[in-house]
Amino acid sequence: MQQLAAELDVARHTVRRALQLLEDEGVLAGRGLGRNRSITAAGAVTAFQRPLRVAILRHDARLVDDPQSSISLIQIMHALEAAGHTAFFCKKSQIELKHDVARISRQLEAARADAWVVESGSRPLLEWCAGQPTPCLALYGRATNQPLASVGVNSELAYRAATRRLLALGHRRIVLIVREPVRKPTPGLCARAFLEELSLHGIQPSGYNLPDWKESPEGFNRLLGNLFKGTPPTALIIDETSRVFAALAFLARHGIKVPEHVSLIFSDNDAMLDWCHPAIARMQWDSTPIARNVVHWVSTVRKGNPGRKVNDVTAEFVPGGSVGPVWNGGSRTSP
Repeated sequence: MQQLAAELDVARHTVRRALQLLEDEGVLAGRGLGRNRSITAAGAVTAFQRPLRVAILRHDARLVDDPQSSISLIQIMHALEAAGHTAFFCKKSQIELKHDVARISRQLEAARADAWVVESGSRPLLEWCAGQPTPCLALYGRATNQPLASVGVNSELAYRAATRRLLALGHRRIVLIVREPVRKPTPGLCARAFLEELSLHGIQPSGYNLPDWKESPEGFNRLLGNLFKGTPPTALIIDETSRVFAALAFLARHGIKVPEHVSLIFSDNDAMLDWCHPAIARMQWDSTPIARNVVHWVSTVRKGNPGRKVNDVTAEFVPGGSVGPVWNGGSRTSP
């Protein structure tokens, strides 16, 4: 160990830790105190395996739409490159290809990658991926009950907590605004949790609570205009940072105050919104394990045994000053 440390010009404890990691991963085998470690059969195979080409299919290529997601993807790319692999983004995102599975599939096949990482894929897309020979990892997305490995965030309990908080404050006209893959062909896990909580509290869910809308800036503002034209919602739950800022701008233009007139909850994890006053109530989770889990999955692909394990981090609901009792025309009331 001392000789190896001198050759590599590092401290002995660094060599000791590196050797222990290799032993934990099955590349090296210990032979007892004071004896040299030996390379295992799996280690010998791994040593000659080439790095992999990993194609990352983004949901939306626009950084401004969801900066936190984009930062997470860049972290994953850097982690894969640090592990010796080649990672690259597909030329067009799912939104640019209009969620057309045929067009997306042609792009993935043309990428000539050893593995795919699909961000926030729709159920039809992930069903197609599951039937292909190229190993695919669902990063977030509608992977429930699919024969695919997945890494993401379990926000079901956070959605339930957020919905129950609004209901406890007297809200009944609650609208969840999420992107199309979360709504169709059937509501995803988090959207179902939201709708179930409404039902449990005597509210019959409808398209009002989970509306369809065209996924564009114009479509989003048109949706808000329609919502506040008739019977306005008393609470909004919105995904992705860009839409929260767009909603705040819309509300300000129309003299609608948060939380006096309408409560607002952000369903993603972006500390940027802590700069708002009042602070926006939101979901929160530790994203550190996500990149590590992606790299681990690529490692299993490299060894010829891609796992199908679900590795989710758990989100929690963080209350903020953007949530308050229902406003009834002159005062705010709570039950």
